[in-house]
Amino acid sequence: MPSPLFTRRAFWAAELLLLATTVMTGMRLAHASEWHPVSLVILLLALSFMGQWFSVDIRGGQLNPFLIAIVLAMGLLGPIPAATCGIASMILTSTVRRLSPAGWLNNLSTYAAVPFGGGLIVRTMVDGIPSLGGQGSAQRITFGLILFAVFLLATTISFVLFALDGSTKDAVPFRREVRELLPLIPGELAAGALATILALAYRGVGLSALFAGVVVLLIFQRLTVALLRSEERAEHLFARSRQLVGLQLGVLRTLVRALGMRDERTARHAAAVAFYAKTLAAEAGCSTDQQDTIHTAGLLHDIGKFTWPDRVLKADVVQSQDLAIVQRHPQEGAILVGTLDGYGEVADAILYHHERMDGRGYPAGLIGNEIPLGSRILAICSNYDAMTARDSYRSPMPPQEAMGELRSSARNGQLDPELVESFIAVLEREGPTFAQDADFETELEFDRRVRKLAEPAQSEDASGARNWLSNIPALGQRAVKG
Repeated sequence: MPSPLFTRRAFWAAELLLLATTVMTGMRLAHASEWHPVSLVILLLALSFMGQWFSVDIRGGQLNPFLIAIVLAMGLLGPIPAATCGIASMILTSTVRRLSPAGWLNNLSTYAAVPFGGGLIVRTMVDGIPSLGGQGSAQRITFGLILFAVFLLATTISFVLFALDGSTKDAVPFRREVRELLPLIPGELAAGALATILALAYRGVGLSALFAGVVVLLIFQRLTVALLRSEERAEHLFARSRQLVGLQLGVLRTLVRALGMRDERTARHAAAVAFYAKTLAAEAGCSTDQQDTIHTAGLLHDIGKFTWPDRVLKADVVQSQDLAIVQRHPQEGAILVGTLDGYGEVADAILYHHERMDGRGYPAGLIGNEIPLGSRILAICSNYDAMTARDSYRSPMPPQEAMGELRSSARNGQLDPELVESFIAVLEREGPTFAQDADFETELEFDRRVRKLAEPAQSEDASGARNWLSNIPALGQRAVKG
């Protein structure tokens, strides 16, 4: 069994022999007619030299102009110009990539021998079929099929040589090297197909068609680069937006968690109210977006209680001197939530969820339908859960009695009568405590909310959020004056 070093050296010797044989055979078969027209030779050599700088990223790989130049040289000039284009492109590529001598040898031997062999096959087949020299459509199509078939054969041989090089160099199975080369196939096929089309255009129209095709390719490459850079910037911006939104929303979540540590009822109550509220919003005919807004407001409606001292937060009965603290929590919660872009409607629902239908609520004394729908829904659901919850400081009220209290509150001007009846209908259908065991983290759906808020299309811009927040102090003054 030969050693890996012996195998590598034997392969290098074979590559060197292949390169030398190609050069010697080319010198024997060379004739001046292969280098005409000179303008075509110059164009293809320029593409060969500059191809690596003008590659176009496509789905599944790259479209390389230097490969197009090699195929065109195989079909339109001959084996020696094709090999020359291959060598020219590999000299530049190997220099730019600072390849090892073994890498240089593999590139030069492959891109000299394979294009030379491909050009020789095309010439032999075309010379063997005199009718292919004509300019008819059938002759051009036959020529195109021959050129593309030779390209496929040349590509297969190139893949084998590259896979052998990788296998001997890295001492890995040949099949593995082939699998690693397979992603390159789409780009190779695209280059071969485009080169065949350009060759047919050249034979039918002339050099002007080829120049036009190359110009279009280069323009397409520049546009593709610009698009990729734009997409990259957009991805970076989206990632930063997600980080910022995650931080903002994470702060709110942390505040609710901290509040729940101080008062274990809070997180459960928030989740239950959110669950009840979303179901009632659906019953009231709200859209999916409105339901989501009301559900979010339910989760965060008591976040303003974070500023309460323990004597207020855990009190069975609020003392008169602490009443002002209690009445400020909708404003403080709305300010916290309103700092998050796109959460203006959520903040509104939180701000007014202690308003009364008769205008005697706080903080703004709104009347009837002046109160946002989300706030009216939250008021009903919050009251009902507070009455029926098992973790209340007082004994939970039986659901039927709590429904009666809701109806009584509606008659007394506190709650919306129509929504109360809709909520009772939901409770009778879904069960009187169907949301009582809701989990805050599950209801929050943190990752989904971050993705949604980070999307470029926002329901409000930053200036809108700032304008909304500027209204809060005025509302606070109205509440104090009242």
